[in-house]
Amino acid sequence: MYLTDQQTKQLAEVMATLAEPFDEADIRARVGAQMMSLLGAQYYASYVWDAITQAFGDAVQINMDPANLVQYERYFQYHDPITPAMQLHRRAVRATDVLSQDQLVRTEFFNDFLVRDGLHWGVNLYAWDGADNIGDMRIWRDRRRTNFSSDDLQLLDLVGPAFVAALRRCRQRGAPSVHDSTLLALSERERDVAQLVSCGLSDKEIARRLGISLCTVRTHVSHAFRKLGVDNRMKLVQRLGL
Repeated sequence: MYLTDQQTKQLAEVMATLAEPFDEADIRARVGAQMMSLLGAQYYASYVWDAITQAFGDAVQINMDPANLVQYERYFQYHDPITPAMQLHRRAVRATDVLSQDQLVRTEFFNDFLVRDGLHWGVNLYAWDGADNIGDMRIWRDRRRTNFSSDDLQLLDLVGPAFVAALRRCRQRGAPSVHDSTLLALSERERDVAQLVSCGLSDKEIARRLGISLCTVRTHVSHAFRKLGVDNRMKLVQRLGL
């Protein structure tokens, strides 16, 4: 792989960003903008995988319609013919590596989601920390440009280890270290939900009590699990000391 002087400079800037103590979403946004420039792309999105709900959330985007991404989170991620296969890879992977472009353009996902923002050629990089997918980069070009090359994949793979390390540091900084600070790690609504969980209420009962949807309750519960490093309701209650 040959790098021009400009690409070498841009790559150094990416690595410098990944060494800074930005928060998780800020890192994903800043690096996304830099990688778009480095790879000659126009669109970017980044998500965090929630292993409990089996869904992507915490979106960061550049040059994409936020309303379209809401539809992705609500519907299209569950009718996505490429991302589940791409997520299995531990290296940078193009959309066309898991599904041919001829097949992709005939799908609902392409015509009702990707086309709305002009996305045509895609490449993803997933940040795997052991068995945990703690973030990703989804980089796209429009149809006027060409597909991503093997050199582009190598550039992403060069960045991959530093990307994982940066996101891991963010999680370590965000983890509560003393019991009294545990509740402060949660948002106000997450605390409300957690306290009702501790009272033994079901998700449906919590939804009725707070006047929110069942889906929203489950999202708050999963966020509380992730923030507090637990994987079930009993451990959540024990961690909160409620």
